[in-house]
Amino acid sequence: MVLEVWRKIKKKEIAPIYLLYGTEAFLINETKQLLLDHILEEEEKDFNFSAYDLEETSVDLALEDAETFPFLGEKKVVFLHNPVFLTAEKSKEKVEHNLAKLEAYLKEPAPYTVMVISAPYEKLDERKKITKELKRNAELVEAKKLGEHDLKNWVKERAKNNGLEFDADAIEQLLALSGTNMFMLASEVDKLSLYAAQQKRIDSSLVEKLVARTLEQNIFTLIERVVQRRLDEALRIYYDLLKQNEEPIKILALLSGQFRLIYQVKELSRRGYGQQQIAGYLRIHPFRVKLALGQAGSFTDEELAHLMGLLAEADYQMKTGGMNKSLLIEMLLFRLKR
Repeated sequence: MVLEVWRKIKKKEIAPIYLLYGTEAFLINETKQLLLDHILEEEEKDFNFSAYDLEETSVDLALEDAETFPFLGEKKVVFLHNPVFLTAEKSKEKVEHNLAKLEAYLKEPAPYTVMVISAPYEKLDERKKITKELKRNAELVEAKKLGEHDLKNWVKERAKNNGLEFDADAIEQLLALSGTNMFMLASEVDKLSLYAAQQKRIDSSLVEKLVARTLEQNIFTLIERVVQRRLDEALRIYYDLLKQNEEPIKILALLSGQFRLIYQVKELSRRGYGQQQIAGYLRIHPFRVKLALGQAGSFTDEELAHLMGLLAEADYQMKTGGMNKSLLIEMLLFRLKR
């Protein structure tokens, strides 16, 4: 569990070898930065930190570096990026890797070196001996998208590291407004922490006041206002998006996508799928499923089918240039209101 590994690193419980694997770039970057900051002093980084791209450089060179004593200080850190030999993919580069030497190192790592192998791949080839040896000997950090519970814990912990408490409903509000992109969430949490430095607490009203809304969230809110028959507010959101130079065709695409998602989660839920199962089936974050399920209860199947038809008709008219694009969506919003 990545959050557990982070806690160990902060306590200076450092393993000799780390394997970071998965496609959530934020978790990989954050883990690497934590390791650097908790192993080396700032003045040591120029001498005792090195990185190798294994698509361009043989692992032999990285191993020689790892086995060389630190120039200054007691520890050195060696990053190995893009170990394509851990996957079923064929390397584009003709680089020879002495994997037997790497296997031997994994069994007896240099006591003064922390080796960090960063594999930004969705899957590793579990059939390969080197993969098995790594998983047996390294501290594992699976960089996959965090579920809702872990994401909320991460937000709470990041705020705590900044010396603040984050109200539970404020975290829910933050995820609803910013989505689940961890780079964006980190930026928003840090911004909120700076603003709330005096009161040491972040509540939902502060989140509402300061957090930037993604285009997707504005579309979600727009649909909410239509569902609630608050057409004036829905139109105000739409006009604000136009002022921000958002293209009508993009707004229409996102409207269509959200209604398609509502239809899909409603159907899958009826078939007995749970929130996590739906997220896996649709390959989206579970929090998006949760929000869509909340909206799905406001529509019957017939209403959704009718709305999808209206959206398809608007898309056709927009692409054939039969009407002013901005006016087309404005008229669509009037027709969406039930």
